[in-house]
Amino acid sequence: MTHNLLCTVCGEKCSLLDVVDFNKSCEEIRGKFLDLSGIPIYYALCNKCGFCFSPEIITWDLEEFKEKIYNDQYVFVDPDYIETRPESNAASLITIFGDRAHSIKHLDYGGGSGVLANNLRKSNWNSISYDPFVDKKTIDQLGKFDLITAFEVFEHVPDVQELMSNLCTLLSTNGVVLFSTLLSDGQINPNQRIVWWYASPRNGHISLFSRKSLEILAHNHGFYFGSFSQGFHFFCTKIPSWADHIIKPV
Repeated sequence: MTHNLLCTVCGEKCSLLDVVDFNKSCEEIRGKFLDLSGIPIYYALCNKCGFCFSPEIITWDLEEFKEKIYNDQYVFVDPDYIETRPESNAASLITIFGDRAHSIKHLDYGGGSGVLANNLRKSNWNSISYDPFVDKKTIDQLGKFDLITAFEVFEHVPDVQELMSNLCTLLSTNGVVLFSTLLSDGQINPNQRIVWWYASPRNGHISLFSRKSLEILAHNHGFYFGSFSQGFHFFCTKIPSWADHIIKPV
C-alpha cells in the first residue's frame, strides 16, 4: 500500500488512517456481525478537507465490484436497499414536493432496480432511474433533468470527480441535486481508529465525506452546497420556483 496518496476531492496529500476487515458491514449497528474475512482494507484521510477513502477499492473495475461487493450476498449487509429504502424515499419526495413535481423531469441516480422511480411514476412524476453499476446506457443518452436524487450513492462512488462530472452533464440549468450520505465530521478523525459503522467496505462504503469536502466539490463544479441534516443535502446554482419552499437563499 503506497503512502504517496492524493485526495481525489482536493488533490492534497493524504495519509493512511486505519485498516479494517473487508467484512465490516453496516449491519453491525444492528448487532449483526459477519465472520472476519482476513482481507485488510485500508482507509486514507485527507488532512485538508477531511475526505476519507479506500485507496485500493477505488481502483477496482466494475467486474470486481460485482464479484466482491454487489453480489448475491449483498442483501445480507443491506436488506433495506431492495424495497424498504426506495419506497420510503419515494414517499418522502411526494410529501416534500406534492403537485410541484408534476412540471419537472426527475432522475434517480444510482437507483438500482428502479423502485423509487417506479413509485414516483405512479404518482404522475416524470421520473426515470439510472445506475452506472446496472444500466448499459451512457450519460449522454439520458438527457437533462430538473431534479436529480442520489440516495445513499455518494459513499459508494470510486471516482468522485466522475460522479460530479456526470451530475453536471445530467442537470438542467438551475436544476437541483438532492442526495443523502452521512457526514463524517466527528466520526472520523486523524490519529484515531475507525469505529464508525458507516465506514463499511462490505457495503461498498469507500468514499466518506466531511462537510468541507462536499463544499469543495460543489465550489469546484459551480454549485452551492447546503444541508437539511447530517445526512440529507443539496447542490444547486439557482433556486428554482418548484424548490423554493425547501431551499432558502443564503
